[in-house]
Amino acid sequence: MKGLEGPLLDELTTFYQDLHRHPELSFAEERTAALAADRLRAAGFEVTTGVGGTGVAGVLRNGEGPTVALRADMDALPVLEATGLPYASTATTRDAEGRQIPLMHACGHDMHVTCLSGAATLLAAGRDRWRGTLVALFQPAEEIAAGAQAMVDDRLFDRIGTPDVVLGQHVFPSPAGTVLVSPGEILATADSIEIRLYGRGGHSSQPERTVDPVVLAAATVMRLQTVVAREVSPFERAVLTVAQIHAGHKENVIADEATITLNIRTFSTDVRRTLLAAIERVVNAEAAASGATRSPEFRTLNSFPLTSNDAAATEKLRDAFAARFGPERVTEMKPLMGSEDFGVFGATAGVPSVFWGLGGADAEVYA
Repeated sequence: MKGLEGPLLDELTTFYQDLHRHPELSFAEERTAALAADRLRAAGFEVTTGVGGTGVAGVLRNGEGPTVALRADMDALPVLEATGLPYASTATTRDAEGRQIPLMHACGHDMHVTCLSGAATLLAAGRDRWRGTLVALFQPAEEIAAGAQAMVDDRLFDRIGTPDVVLGQHVFPSPAGTVLVSPGEILATADSIEIRLYGRGGHSSQPERTVDPVVLAAATVMRLQTVVAREVSPFERAVLTVAQIHAGHKENVIADEATITLNIRTFSTDVRRTLLAAIERVVNAEAAASGATRSPEFRTLNSFPLTSNDAAATEKLRDAFAARFGPERVTEMKPLMGSEDFGVFGATAGVPSVFWGLGGADAEVYA
């Protein structure tokens, strides 16, 4: 099978730049999904759209053999692009509160869609070299840990059948042309939690008549910083970050409530359980100590599962990468505290899955 070169490379470069110019938020990937579906149809795939919202599933049957599913995520982020590239995004949209926000493919999902589209085209053109069934999955809403589950809940495997293995990749800031892959746990679980703290508002000249939620929030944030340091073994990996705190509207008015948002990450189910219990204990205790007018409220914003690569499937894939690209271009992927919802597909289907890193940095930039 020929590699990626000539007209197809030029075509995919143009396709990538177009995707980069037109980013779309989670579950709003209408244009991206339509373009991906069109490319699959052109390559001879049976295509199902609207899976789990904006998801796309393409199936190419090519005789008896294994069924291999390849997955790419499609959504972008609410980030202002400042790259200065000729194909930089200037797109905007409105958030849930009606505020205008910028959009950018800052996590490489435009590259993921391009890579899977190119792979589908090449594999369809080289059907005389392989047998089995190829499934191409274009997934929405990875950034909010909801898209994979949405596709599964929308009877994905009833529609396409159960694959024998699920494969996925993420572009990495490593030298272009390299692949990073390792067996076992490679990406952490992650939970994002919003906590609402209740006080009693009033004028800043009479703080004794209030329960100041800003002070309560500050004390809570500081106390939470001890959870990992004092309740998690130093031999475990865990992160607890309070990334947002909001309260009040005027400098001389004590607010009625405050909101903090935090994120935890770990590779251990037991450590995750410890962190979640400690967060609830600390928050409730600080609220009680402050004389809060009512109990805090907790809301889970998203939860990412652990990403773990099947050992046998990883070994086969590593050998294939080494044979195709050369062993010097295949390196170890060390565990990262980043998170993905890719693992939902393999876990739900009960089949092996492998997730690897694809080097995407120019040599001079990487150096």
